[in-house]
Order: sequence, then structure tokens, then C-alpha cells
Amino acid sequence: MDRYEVIIYWSDVDASFVADVPELPGCMAHGASRSDALANIGDAIALWLDTAREFGRPIPEPKGARLIFA
Repeated sequence: MDRYEVIIYWSDVDASFVADVPELPGCMAHGASRSDALANIGDAIALWLDTAREFGRPIPEPKGARLIFA
């Protein structure tokens, strides 16, 4: 997953686990379990990166460190 930080949390609104990539704005995926959300975010990251390349948008380098402590 290109070493981007992934945050997984439960969403009551969506009734599913949500995987969010803070370094890639709008890059999210969901799943019925944590492992499903994590598996799905790999596809979302790839699509986000492909789209950014297609439109010539900057791609942030993975920070390689935790962004948020909870």
C-alpha cells in the first residue's frame, strides 16, 4: 500500500469499518470487518495514485511515520 498511513475505524452511519488514508485526501474504503476494509483500501490507494498521475496532480511521499495519535 505504498507505505501510506491507514486509519481504520467503525462508522455507525455506514454500519461498516472505514479505512482512511490521511495523506491522500478523499482516499477511503470500507468493509464488513477490519481486514475487509484494509484489503479494500489497497485498491483505493492504487486508484487514487493512478488518477493523480493521469491528471498530472502531485503525489505526496509517504511520511513513513504515524500522523495521528489517538
